Amino acid sequence: MIDLKKLEVWFVTGSQHLYGEETLKTVAEHSKTIAKALNQSEKIPVQVTFKPVVKTPDEIYRICQAANTDANCIGIVAWMHTFSPAKMWIRGLQSLQKPMCHLHTQFNRDIPWGDIDMDFMNLNQSAHGDREFGFMMTRLRLNRKVVVGHWQDPSVHERLNVWMRAAAARFDWQGGKFCRFGDNMRQVAVTEGDKVEAEMAFGYSVNGYGVGDLVKVVNDVSDADIDKLVAEYDAEYTLATSLRKGGAQHQSLRDAAKIELGMRYFLEDGDFKGFTDTFEDLHGLVQLPGIASQRLMASGYGFGGEGDWKTATIVRAAKVMASGMAGGNSFMEDYTYHFDPENRLVLGAHMLEICPSIAKGKASCEIHPLGIGGKADPVRLVFDVSGGSALNVSLMDMGNRFRLLINEVEAVEPFEKLPKLPVARVLWQPLPDTATACAAWIYAGGAHHTVYSQNLTTEYFEDFASMFNLETVVIDAKTDLRSLKNELRWNEMYYR
Repeated sequence: MIDLKKLEVWFVTGSQHLYGEETLKTVAEHSKTIAKALNQSEKIPVQVTFKPVVKTPDEIYRICQAANTDANCIGIVAWMHTFSPAKMWIRGLQSLQKPMCHLHTQFNRDIPWGDIDMDFMNLNQSAHGDREFGFMMTRLRLNRKVVVGHWQDPSVHERLNVWMRAAAARFDWQGGKFCRFGDNMRQVAVTEGDKVEAEMAFGYSVNGYGVGDLVKVVNDVSDADIDKLVAEYDAEYTLATSLRKGGAQHQSLRDAAKIELGMRYFLEDGDFKGFTDTFEDLHGLVQLPGIASQRLMASGYGFGGEGDWKTATIVRAAKVMASGMAGGNSFMEDYTYHFDPENRLVLGAHMLEICPSIAKGKASCEIHPLGIGGKADPVRLVFDVSGGSALNVSLMDMGNRFRLLINEVEAVEPFEKLPKLPVARVLWQPLPDTATACAAWIYAGGAHHTVYSQNLTTEYFEDFASMFNLETVVIDAKTDLRSLKNELRWNEMYYR
């Protein structure tokens, strides 16, 4: 998984020469103090790097150009300590290719009632300096995040944390590579999409590789590596008796380990950040990758079943945004309903490939028939998922644009045993209620594949989408179908 502390956000403060050298010296000192405090905050996930105060159009342009080309800079946090005439910012902002967060703060928290004079007022002008700056970004139609509050306030640190994690995921997509083993599941619409347009819009590439290319790597895996991974399975999971050494299906466990190792070597060698496969294209593989896909996701790879590369990319983005946070993110599918009038729920699962990062407790490693794909019984991890607030997120190709659809949900722990369902699974109630949420999802063209997130809120994905000018539709406790249908109509006009 990506180490977010290797990434930088630049702290850039605007001013002008009008105020004199002493004032500019104080502005720089205050800016260094704020940057240092943010850098030391436990809530801030990346390095915050102070940059010299910018005072002229050329200085502004140069700092924006430097940010564009810096290999570790993922974005800029900008603050106007004094008044920085915004015409100075036009050329720089027009050239900026990294995300922008506008921190609307001031150095002092409180007004010094007994001492305030015009010297203080001339120095501490963010209240209107940031408005001048904000006008120019709005005039230029630039997407950005605005965070308001004192720089020592923990809630300000948290909002910056959200934006920085989103910026890290955007950075991770740039030049990222995603591998499709085989093609899309035949005749399925929503998992298809324009990969050329996606690379233009998002910065990553998606390319197909024959399953035979993977099989060659799988077949070269050594017995010693398989022995080591099987021992890891035994240590981390509760192995079914038949899969243990000497058990009737132990060879199937070794076959699954061989597939995982081959896939991991292939992905590492190609520097891929995610992958897809499909049960309709398994030539040369003994079984559908079950535990392999689950564990690769747990390592940080994006995954999409049935060739669904769009979901694989969003899984990866979620993994990056949530790096180091408690909880997990997984490929998911709305599978079946519980239509009890008093307790309407959705059962989420997939054939095999749910990430153990969202598991409650120790997963069970089992083997069962699959019924489709025509291959040997696949090994998989089986587990339940804890209750709590979560999200389902889907990325769709709408023809003239991409759409990100978010549904806030409340997961619940199973109130009955599921002894004959041999897959990982999670129950949730979508907000505002099952009937409204499901209708809204369908009106919005939501896919049946999603990213299920335990640790990210809607704000993370909204910040992330804003960095791409990506249409975002949210289904939450306030959703009303009449309003949502109007929103979708208005969006059609806006994005046309």
